[in-house]
Amino acid sequence: MKRVTPIIAVAGRTGAPSKVSRDEVAFAGKRYLHSLLRAGSEPVVVAPQTFRGNGAEELMRRFDALVLMGGPDVDPARYGQTASTHVYGVSPQQDDFEAALLHGAIVNELPVLAVCRGMQLANVELGGTLVQHLPETSTTSPAIAHAPGEFPVGAEYVVHDVNLLGDSWLARATGSRLLRGASFHHQGIGVLAPGFRAVGHAEDGLLEAIEHERHRIVGVQWHPEDTAADDPAQQGIYDAFVGWARES
Repeated sequence: MKRVTPIIAVAGRTGAPSKVSRDEVAFAGKRYLHSLLRAGSEPVVVAPQTFRGNGAEELMRRFDALVLMGGPDVDPARYGQTASTHVYGVSPQQDDFEAALLHGAIVNELPVLAVCRGMQLANVELGGTLVQHLPETSTTSPAIAHAPGEFPVGAEYVVHDVNLLGDSWLARATGSRLLRGASFHHQGIGVLAPGFRAVGHAEDGLLEAIEHERHRIVGVQWHPEDTAADDPAQQGIYDAFVGWARES
């Protein structure tokens, strides 16, 4: 039976012990959770774990959709490369965990919203590659910035235009072909995985949005949750995603 309030799995991340918690914590960003709550769903943070057999597939049967958050870099070994000096935060265990949830969602034919790192992981898991550091892909400076230069001292993110194809799921979800997206990343898609369609680009040509032609996977390189509280187009992505989950 379809749920009026879809239950959305959010792939959690592990944080170090602190004065707030003497043990490691499993967490998800509040902006993701609040965007999903505003859309009428109930987000559930799934603690990072190691699955055996078809454990991830069985777990995902309890949910109506999956969100893969942004975060540190995907291990370049997953796409056949050696890490450059610019790669940071690599955790093979986290990659394994999120990849297992992704494949579990695919087997169960659930919608997946993959944000920033999430889009990159989905592309790698389905056969694509990444550019490990965008400034090294050209001898000239990028036309636009894709991350703030002084974080955490300065701005939290930069905002730039994203152009969408008019017949894309994202254009329908946002009601627009031109968005202003909050961006924080230094990597991007290299080779696009088979089955994915490129549906959005920044003004400098960088691939910003992908949609799978067979599976219900939407990937965005920017962070719609960062501005969704004040931007109806960005909240529209979460609203449409939850509507999609309601149909599962």
